[in-house]
Amino acid sequence: MQGLVNSIFSIQTEQDFNQCALEVFHFQKEHVPVYKTFLELINRPEPKHYSEIPHLPISFFKTHQIIADNQAVQQVFKSSGTTGMVRSMHSVADVSIYERSFILTYEQFLGKLEDQIIFALLPNYVSQGESSLVYMVDKLIEGTKDPLSGYFLESPESLLIAISDGRKTGKKLVLFGVSYALLDLAELKPDLHDVTIIETGGMKGKRKEMTKEEMHQELIAGFGCEYIASEYGMCELLSQAYSDKNGLFELPAWMKISLREVNDPFELVKHEKTGGVNVIDLTNVYSCSFIETQDLGRMEDGKLRLMGRFDHSDIRGCNLLVAD
Repeated sequence: MQGLVNSIFSIQTEQDFNQCALEVFHFQKEHVPVYKTFLELINRPEPKHYSEIPHLPISFFKTHQIIADNQAVQQVFKSSGTTGMVRSMHSVADVSIYERSFILTYEQFLGKLEDQIIFALLPNYVSQGESSLVYMVDKLIEGTKDPLSGYFLESPESLLIAISDGRKTGKKLVLFGVSYALLDLAELKPDLHDVTIIETGGMKGKRKEMTKEEMHQELIAGFGCEYIASEYGMCELLSQAYSDKNGLFELPAWMKISLREVNDPFELVKHEKTGGVNVIDLTNVYSCSFIETQDLGRMEDGKLRLMGRFDHSDIRGCNLLVAD
């Protein structure tokens, strides 16, 4: 499988992606019991192109362990959530694939770690434990090799002091933050015009829900920055996407998004129409790479704009706010 993993990280063309996706599909069809049973039940035609591959509803990660047979679990990641909520669980057979994925993606879209200082304001994720986001941010902080990088859970004053000290180094400053914690910080009106702020979504019941656009406008006003970036990821995926200044998410080469009709999961939507977000994440090679999420989105210029979530779907940790 190492050869396939290396091929996934070497994808450059549409043909490369299609070849890897079909190879991953055939492996998972035979060796991931939950996905194999799902495919037998829906009885779809054999796919000849990645766009024809069926996507497993993400809710299965709440009720089943999804991992290839004969694979030991190296790491378990669980979704964030409010008290009493059933958390999704992703059993990861090779966590080095996750590390390779998020470091390559981060540096592609946000620059070299060694040239940065990363601050993290993620209290809820840290306290719940088993968070794929915290695992990622831990490694990104470590990769900066800068003593100013780190977590600031309860003390906004110490964070602002660290940011002030970071400015003196001339390095790029990056702040990862959960939505409600960023809004709390914004009330202090700190000058963060030169900080790249990446919100990771989620009010966690701490504040009233608002649209993503409303939240970003509050943060921009509070911090004096040009725009707020977002990270689109979830415990069920080993890859992430990052939004640009227009709020559109860009994907690494081994990840693709398609949109399905709201009332027919096997029918893809027409161009420029909102639909349910299907994700192909080829780095999920030992679990399931083809996932039907509960997010709503729209494609613009080949990039994803998140529009909200399906009614009655559980509140999740990342980007759950509904746009008008």
